[in-house]
Amino acid sequence: MLGRYALILAGGTGTRLWPMSRADLPKQLIPFIEGRSLLQIAYERLEGLIPPDRRYVCAGQSHQRAVLAALPGLGGDRFLAEPVGRDTLAAVGFAAAVLAARDPDAVIAVFTADHLIEPAADFRRIVEQGFALAEAETVHGMESSRHTPCAVRHPIVPLSGRHTECACYLVTFGIAPTGPATSYGYLELGPPIGATARIVRRFHEKPPPATAEDYFRQGPEHYLWNSGMFVWRAAALLDCIRRYEPTIFEGLQAIGQAWDTPRRDEVLARVYPALKKISVDFAVMEPASRDGSVRVAAVPMPLKWLDVGSWPSYAQTCPHDECDNALAAEKHLLLDTSNCLVASSEPEHLVATIGCHDLIVIHTGSATLICPADKAEQIKELHERLEKQFGERYT
Repeated sequence: MLGRYALILAGGTGTRLWPMSRADLPKQLIPFIEGRSLLQIAYERLEGLIPPDRRYVCAGQSHQRAVLAALPGLGGDRFLAEPVGRDTLAAVGFAAAVLAARDPDAVIAVFTADHLIEPAADFRRIVEQGFALAEAETVHGMESSRHTPCAVRHPIVPLSGRHTECACYLVTFGIAPTGPATSYGYLELGPPIGATARIVRRFHEKPPPATAEDYFRQGPEHYLWNSGMFVWRAAALLDCIRRYEPTIFEGLQAIGQAWDTPRRDEVLARVYPALKKISVDFAVMEPASRDGSVRVAAVPMPLKWLDVGSWPSYAQTCPHDECDNALAAEKHLLLDTSNCLVASSEPEHLVATIGCHDLIVIHTGSATLICPADKAEQIKELHERLEKQFGERYT
């Protein structure tokens, strides 16, 4: 078995969960899921899958103290501090460069601190399948049980060629769509690999509504949501970045080479902010799904999966009353009110409503949000205006 590691991406500000999610306490650190944060839940979900000394977290440098306080088992050397946010390609490439320098055979499972996944035991079983696939090799399109490291040290070649160098799988986990969502990437499925996995024929990032409707109509045998969770050899990912985004690769290589030297902080501070800001989906997964020399595979994850990225999704985690109000406020009095989310970060603050329907009502000590539930996506736009009008105080 190759060296297995886990990376939890815990960056971002969670602007769609304003006003609770703020720059100094973003959504992944708010203890608003039965007293626990999304980051704590994501970390604990790895018990029995990846030992603590092989779990890494990548998040903003300014949140290092809060992350280490929330995760006492996470050593400071396994916190990958981003000087600034540069989107997911930089984050996963950062981890791959550091781990590849330490362990050339590293295989990394990537998770985000946004998800609630149940049951956890089935989640771990499915991720094990992803690891096995990423650790396998494909030779002439067939899987091999050999575990010789590939990619950077063994050039990837088209599987239809006559060479026998190995090509590694980039593995993603697919979720059966529950509607024609435009906020997720879609995996167009190809031939099967073994009992459950499928080749990804194409990766389609965040399609327009009509296209999403078509994908949903065709069903999960043809299209799955990309969950944002992956497994890949560090070397294989870096090789894809080298070919698709060579300038980013050069920067990541410099960081990896300097990481365990006295030059770490200087190189990271100089190089990381200059990296191009782009998601791993656009930069790697889309081109890889069209690249004959790379294999992208999807492992279906038929579990209860919730991306807690907005107030409507958060409402699904809350207890509901007989009028279908989602309640996350300790003191509340709701008259003639239905289908509302009512939340407060202050236990002694009373939230009272009369004649309210289909609203989001969020109270914090310094800001209150009230909006129709179907306008929740506009909270991001509201957040963009806050700093312009009021400065950083409310962001």
